[in-house]
Amino acid sequence: MTKSYLILGGNQGNKENYRLCAIDEIRNRCGELISLSQVYLTEPWGFECDDLFWNQAVCIETQLSPESLLEELLDIEHRLGRIRDKAGYQSRTIDIDILYYDDEIITTDKLIIPHPKIHLRRFVLCPLCDIAPDYIHPVFGKSNLQLLNECPDKNKAFLQEKDE
Repeated sequence: MTKSYLILGGNQGNKENYRLCAIDEIRNRCGELISLSQVYLTEPWGFECDDLFWNQAVCIETQLSPESLLEELLDIEHRLGRIRDKAGYQSRTIDIDILYYDDEIITTDKLIIPHPKIHLRRFVLCPLCDIAPDYIHPVFGKSNLQLLNECPDKNKAFLQEKDE
């Protein structure tokens, strides 16, 4: 079994429903759910938009290869209404990225692990530090918490209020 960290995000439609459906699909198709971060509301990164994103980090144990895991996650996104085009960053129902796959370093045409922009994104690092603050990035040799403290991204990331 391999431990993999994922980040979920979305800013269109019923964000909570898309997030919960994605988590159920990940559990059913990809592996055992080990931990979930809190949900963070975050500003868009890389494009202008009025709608805040919901972001959550997830840790799973999986028997899938990195490539098979990616295929499953892309299919989950597609089933939940994610439309990808070549226009760059944009609003979406759900996005699921592989952040880490154990401590492996993988670079192919379709997949780069660790995710190449972890250290630049507060919306990734805040939830990731909820569940793996001491995890060491295999390329940078720094913990997620160190990466968060050094992150140049000044966009806000704040906890989603829970309904009482």
